[in-house]
Amino acid sequence: LSIVLMLMSFQDYLSDHVQHWRVFEELSELFILVPALLGLKGNLEMTLASRLSTAANLGEMSTWKSRWLLIWGNLSLVQGQALVVAFIATLTSIVLGFFGGHTPTWKDVFLLGGSSMTAACLASALLSSVMIVIVMVSRPLNINPDNVATPIAASLGDLVTLTLLSFIAHGLYQIKDEIVLISGILCLILVLFIPMWLWLAHYNKTTRSVLYAGWIPVLLAMLISSLGGLVLSKTVLRFPGIAIYSPIINGMGGNLAAVQASRISTSLHLVGTPGSKPPDSYQWHGILSFWRSEHSRTALILLLMVVPGSTIFLVIIKYVNAGHTTQEQP
Repeated sequence: LSIVLMLMSFQDYLSDHVQHWRVFEELSELFILVPALLGLKGNLEMTLASRLSTAANLGEMSTWKSRWLLIWGNLSLVQGQALVVAFIATLTSIVLGFFGGHTPTWKDVFLLGGSSMTAACLASALLSSVMIVIVMVSRPLNINPDNVATPIAASLGDLVTLTLLSFIAHGLYQIKDEIVLISGILCLILVLFIPMWLWLAHYNKTTRSVLYAGWIPVLLAMLISSLGGLVLSKTVLRFPGIAIYSPIINGMGGNLAAVQASRISTSLHLVGTPGSKPPDSYQWHGILSFWRSEHSRTALILLLMVVPGSTIFLVIIKYVNAGHTTQEQP
């Protein structure tokens, strides 16, 4: 939790700073794109961390051959998903921006596409590698990766993706005369790589089922995050300092819930196979399930961590006097 709070603090300071950059002020679709892209990248990295944590707890990473099979399969899957998600998130932000009253130019479209897909590609390569290292190091240290990898994946994913997206968008914005050409080349190259990544994920037996079954929750998450981004783009115009509070409102509960979901997923895989009936302790028993289930105590502990964690975060914001920056990137 301490690491998550630290990462969220850096992310919020960055969010508060970049909202005053000229590219964000002139291209409101970026405010719609940021929550969608960050949420989706976080979801992809969290599901990767959860899959690897479950595999590690099941002993499926005990040999170098099994590790290598899981590693390259999941790297290919996440790269393919990230590029598809970034492409769809770009189109969604453009459509929502249009309905919000802003008609983007071709330069705006290519800037959004080039920055989002490039940031997604680089962030996926970096974050996936970090998640693999965390999971592989956790087991020898007798640490349950379910408790560590998933929340770090969410927070670190948001921070890295936001950093890359902001600086890439700023860099492309500086070359106004060449935005269409350079962004178009970047988009074309990355789109051409999508079939290769997806074919590799299909070829690997450890990721084949995820490739076909994992799109619906990912796309639904993108839609929800895009609507949240539309709200944020309107809110920052009225309350300029609100951007820094967005990650704490969205992130704290999500990170803790991700820990619980990853632990339950691992437990279900330990007691049965997908499609089979779980033991009675995992079945729904009405309101009693919140008190008598195997994971109720863990859920209560995580729930009690929300208020102290949010309080610490608000103190950090107050200490650094964030939320009211006025710097503008030239």
